Amino acid sequence: MNQITSINLSRRLWLRRAAWAGAGAAAVLAAPVASEFATAAQAYALGPKVPDVKPVQTAEHVWSIVAHDAFPTPENQGLFSNTHFIFTPKGVVVFDTGSSLQIGQMALRMLRPLTDKPVIAVFNSHFHGDHWLGNQAYVEAFGKSLPIYALPGTRRVIEGIEGNAWRENMLKWTNNSSLGTQVVAPTLDVRHGDAFEFGGITLKAHHYGKAHTPDDLCLEIVQDKAVCAGDIMMNHRIANMEDGSFLGTLAYYEQLEKAAGAKMWLPGHGAASPDILAWNREIFQGIYDGALKAAREMAGPTVAKEYVLADPRVAKNAKTTAGFDKNIGKFASLAYLEAEQHAS
Repeated sequence: MNQITSINLSRRLWLRRAAWAGAGAAAVLAAPVASEFATAAQAYALGPKVPDVKPVQTAEHVWSIVAHDAFPTPENQGLFSNTHFIFTPKGVVVFDTGSSLQIGQMALRMLRPLTDKPVIAVFNSHFHGDHWLGNQAYVEAFGKSLPIYALPGTRRVIEGIEGNAWRENMLKWTNNSSLGTQVVAPTLDVRHGDAFEFGGITLKAHHYGKAHTPDDLCLEIVQDKAVCAGDIMMNHRIANMEDGSFLGTLAYYEQLEKAAGAKMWLPGHGAASPDILAWNREIFQGIYDGALKAAREMAGPTVAKEYVLADPRVAKNAKTTAGFDKNIGKFASLAYLEAEQHAS
């Protein structure tokens, strides 16, 4: 019995019991019919297919579906984050599955011309829904026993109310394009230092504390000297830090760079590049330093924004960074709040 069927049967039983308890005979007869109609409508209410995006090779053993847009819209149907396919002799390992059932299904369509091997494992980088709401497509294609790995904190958040909140937000942001997507949480915990061997291809898990979120998983493809970095780094987009830490991100970069020695970074948003970590480090340092200066002067977030915009490391990237004008004020304010704790 699949998850949707189980939920629908439970709902049907609840409705029948409620009817027997508090309604007359006519309501009792009508309740099962109404429930079955609603169940059928939900089962067939699916958002449209997502247009195909061909994968590009980003490392020796990695092909990636790279989203062209930086933010979710009805027009892009929520396709604004990347999915990475890691090819091994035993099968395909997927790092991040996208924002919806439909995006996951599109990714699987694009995978088939590249290999006939099955998906043997999925890794979710963190709890933001654009990186795991596509899990459903892979479970439907390869069964409930498919291992889905995440850091324990990520799994717990997705299993809680936050998981369904992300599902509902994606419906809102895409004008219901993701309709039919269900919460399919990770099933297995992964921890820093864990290594996975798939027919001679080694994948190593990295986690160095709070960065974009408290629990950001990076996955090193050891033989390729490449790292799937999730959202701790992006290509010409600044990561939202509402759940994160500027100082934590900078510390994460330092430790990851030393431990992995990667020559290629595969981000959660934007194209892969060997220069992404350096770009992110520079702009994050510029934002935080401006905020720290304002915090030491007790000048407030408005002045912090002025200092941030005046920083040459930030200013030189303003025109080429997605959403810069709209979001830099918020980023400066978040950095200021964090800097206040370290300003003495």
